[in-house]
Amino acid sequence: MKRNLATLFAIIAWFAVIVQFYLMVENKVSPIPETIIRFFSFFTILTNTLVAIYFSSQIVKGSLSRFFEKPGKLTAITIYILVVGLVYQFVLRQVWDPTGMQKLVDELLHAATPIATLVYWVLYENKKKIHWNQVPFWLIYPGVYLIFILVRGHFSGFYPYPFVNVAEIGYQQALINSLGVLLLFVLLSSVMILVGKSNSK
Repeated sequence: MKRNLATLFAIIAWFAVIVQFYLMVENKVSPIPETIIRFFSFFTILTNTLVAIYFSSQIVKGSLSRFFEKPGKLTAITIYILVVGLVYQFVLRQVWDPTGMQKLVDELLHAATPIATLVYWVLYENKKKIHWNQVPFWLIYPGVYLIFILVRGHFSGFYPYPFVNVAEIGYQQALINSLGVLLLFVLLSSVMILVGKSNSK
């Protein structure tokens, strides 16, 4: 059952990321090298790719799967992809109205994959071994990401999300918005840990 679910979820995640890449290249507004950089500048893409790699590692056992089996790794990935879904549903969904294949991919990236990952976490994470001292480490990835998009945006003028678009809203508002997202990471981390502790009693 576990391996079958991992296979299904890996297929969904890889399909969404690959098709999104195809659609972005097909509708590119910049040269290919810049388009590729912009593609991987989206937290959505990076995190869905991370999820796809995680589920793939659960199918083919090896050093990568052993790395991901360490307590807290699945929890961190689940938090990341849940933030992707929640921010999209409550902040970004009204920004545009995709159609056709783009709409399908959007739902896979922002709804299906987050839900699938949460289901997998509920079923298979060793919840009693996740602890509060892991939270700062879970925040490294989104922290580094934020620094990357702000620095690159300063030089390139491209910001992947409107709530961090310094060119339009300024650094102060971008940092305030980023703090709000950071608090969402912390809130989800707290919920996950509390659920884990309640299940271990």
